[in-house]
Amino acid sequence: MISAQHVPTVSGSDPVFELRFRHLFKPGRAFAFPCDAEGNVDLSGMSERCRNSYFYVRTVVGSEVDVPGVLRSDRTRMLTRYAS
Repeated sequence: MISAQHVPTVSGSDPVFELRFRHLFKPGRAFAFPCDAEGNVDLSGMSERCRNSYFYVRTVVGSEVDVPGVLRSDRTRMLTRYAS
């Protein structure tokens, strides 16, 4: 089960992960959120908009998006994508 809790901070070249929910009807579209290797997201570290998107996407699993997967991601790309 995926839970929301504190995600350890990464440093240097440590791998960063993302929890990705692929859209069922729009190929190539997905929701992605920073997480740890087990798929735990840090809700307190998200902006309100990102948190609302996360809560929304969890409610539409199976009807609009697929069950999420945890993927290793490039740290630089992640910091750019999730910067406020």
